[in-house]
Amino acid sequence: MALKIGDKAPDFTLFDTEKKHRSLRDFLGKKTVIAFFPGAFTGVCTKEMCTLRDSLSALSGMNAQVVAISVDSPFANKGFLDSNRLGFPVLSDFTRQVSAQYAGIYQDFAGLPGYTAAKRAIFILNPDGVVTYVWVTDNPGVEPDYEEVKKMLAR
Repeated sequence: MALKIGDKAPDFTLFDTEKKHRSLRDFLGKKTVIAFFPGAFTGVCTKEMCTLRDSLSALSGMNAQVVAISVDSPFANKGFLDSNRLGFPVLSDFTRQVSAQYAGIYQDFAGLPGYTAAKRAIFILNPDGVVTYVWVTDNPGVEPDYEEVKKMLAR
């Protein structure tokens, strides 16, 4: 079941693009935007992650940071991070456990039987790890409302 506003975000430990463990607790102390995305190097995901990258200065001014999570391997995520010059961590949920716990997964993603991917979702956590905003879409082609995310962070 997906998280909702007011829930304490469950801690997780995932590999980053350098194959180092990163836990949610590593990011607490600031507002955190957790962006789940279905797949590195896909059109909508690239656009979303680059939009978040281009918003980093504004988000930082609101005491916020971005953490992205996909089901791709740390190796694919490294190539994706490097090629798009993303200035935030991209974590690998290759077991799909964190994605399922937070937002759910797309079954048979992109028409590939048996392939599951993280649902496109945005969670905003306060500095203590409590969920203050949730956006999850069943349509992987839909991007979040970036202005709404900024408004929620500014509150």
